[in-house]
Amino acid sequence: MKVLAVIPAYNEEDCIEGTIRMLRDTCPDVDYLVINDGSKDRTRSICESRGINVVNLPINTGLASGFRAGMKYAYRHGFDAAVQFDADGQHLPEYIPQMARAMSETGASIVIASRCVDGSRLSGPRGIGSRLISSLIKITTGTVITDPTSGMRMFDRSMIEHFAKDFDISPEPDTVALMARKGKRIVEIPARMQERQGGESYLDLPHILSYMARTCASIILFQWFR
Repeated sequence: MKVLAVIPAYNEEDCIEGTIRMLRDTCPDVDYLVINDGSKDRTRSICESRGINVVNLPINTGLASGFRAGMKYAYRHGFDAAVQFDADGQHLPEYIPQMARAMSETGASIVIASRCVDGSRLSGPRGIGSRLISSLIKITTGTVITDPTSGMRMFDRSMIEHFAKDFDISPEPDTVALMARKGKRIVEIPARMQERQGGESYLDLPHILSYMARTCASIILFQWFR
């Protein structure tokens, strides 16, 4: 299976080199593409000076459009699958081959690296929000997703085409819910994740609450019109 790791990056000068080194060392057969989403720090210069595969967007467009840029590349270059991979070092590349194997064996369109499929629970506001989203997905689609907020997701060729051609989907839990409702097979594999390896996350409490509210509203209301 020909897999592309799509790595959106915004102001990740502290992490990007280490993240790519870890990915290359662990999965030398996996191609990757960093989407530098208009970073204002040294992310671009680090990528270019270290020979890192990168596409530089002129302005910050946000995760959804940055990720779609990577999926357009995956679609045009004939990749069988693409994995969403964080630039900050939280995601462990050792799970990519396991995700690809699960996709091949089950015929899944989406494979999620889950922190909760083994019964573990996320803590704090993120954990509460994740469980709420899981409940809404189960109620609205009948599909059980234990870790809907995991950002490490693998998409098959049909999903790559969706991202490349459609303007109204994003790499977020509401898209997972939408695809479940449309009959796409979604599976999870057990995984662990580590703390951000440098820099600062924008997800403080107000951003977490806003994110959860938008996601829940999308699952409950907006998706029925799509």
